[in-house]
Amino acid sequence: MAKSKPSKTASAEEKIKEAARHVFTKKGYAATRTRDIAEEAGINLALLNYYFRSKEKLFGIVMEERMAQFFGLITPIVNDVNSTLDRKIELIVSYYVDMLLQNPDLPLFIMSELRHDSDLFRKFQVQNLIINSHLILQLKEKQPSIHPLHFVVSILGLTIFPFIAKPIIQSTDALNSQMFAAMMEERKKLVPKWAKAMIKVK
Repeated sequence: MAKSKPSKTASAEEKIKEAARHVFTKKGYAATRTRDIAEEAGINLALLNYYFRSKEKLFGIVMEERMAQFFGLITPIVNDVNSTLDRKIELIVSYYVDMLLQNPDLPLFIMSELRHDSDLFRKFQVQNLIINSHLILQLKEKQPSIHPLHFVVSILGLTIFPFIAKPIIQSTDALNSQMFAAMMEERKKLVPKWAKAMIKVK
């Protein structure tokens, strides 16, 4: 049976959402106008308003996707009771490197919007994802004298911060995009080694 073609409605809605993802990520919520999104999508403003009614609704859709992309997809990793602590760290680092190489603007977008609306963490239950995870339990058992969030923040910082600092790193022309990608691939091996050293510290 031949696959049915997507409807014009579905195509228009997806064009609008894709445009919203691009514009919100580039400009942030406050600086974005619905007219900017309509222009990016190549449609008139009335059509955008017909499908989504408001900038707030579109932003909610985009932010939910971005938060799920940034935090939600590591849930199976941090809660896997059958994997070792070392393996969890390796998978987390590998996931973030691969994902951020494809979406390098994502960390700055998330940080910028969270700065303006810290309740987004509560809305998307990020605290529960981390604090109540099996990963935290393993960290407590491995090094009970140090709060496990120190390790989590350090691991994420070592992995994510280079993407935040990428414009500075590349501003001197000492590191082009290809070299940066190679450096991040190397960090897939280095960050877990550094994490193991931190966990063993007395």
